[in-house]
Amino acid sequence: MNFWVKIMLVLVVVWLVAGGAIFWARSARPTARSITAYVDKNDLSSLSGPARRAVIERLAGMLNRVSIEEREELRRNRVTERFFRSLTPGEQGTFLDMTLPAGFKQMMESFNKMDPVKRKEFVNRALEEMKKHEGEEPPRNMDDANVQRMINQGMKSFYSEASAETKLDLAPLIEQMQRNLQSPR
Repeated sequence: MNFWVKIMLVLVVVWLVAGGAIFWARSARPTARSITAYVDKNDLSSLSGPARRAVIERLAGMLNRVSIEEREELRRNRVTERFFRSLTPGEQGTFLDMTLPAGFKQMMESFNKMDPVKRKEFVNRALEEMKKHEGEEPPRNMDDANVQRMINQGMKSFYSEASAETKLDLAPLIEQMQRNLQSPR
């Protein structure tokens, strides 16, 4: 009987450790609030070399683990934009390489799950907004190589991640983006 009690105690301890690890992993998941605090705490202008790169890599890892809703909150609050502007063009390229694939994949998955009627409403609103700016010079806050990097990754995700129905719904938006991008940079 003593043997079975020891086995049960070992199993209970193993389950408690596993449960604690799972709880810790879930609570360690970044949020828009924790990312904002991290960006505010780490002023890149005071860092250089490996310390600067470590901050950039950690933020990229955090961004890749948040939901699309959290990314949208960060975008609305301009947290990532503010951080991105503090990077050199080379760092911007590296940061984009680390974050764009996951971001575009999330976006395509979101479009694929979206109700077709809502997706078409989204496309129509986006088309109206883009048509307002057709022929305008885009803002020059990013170098051409990084703009091209974003376009390439977006198109790659579009073709590889979007469902056939999503591709059909988004086709007018892609065409309008191409017209807008044909304006001289």
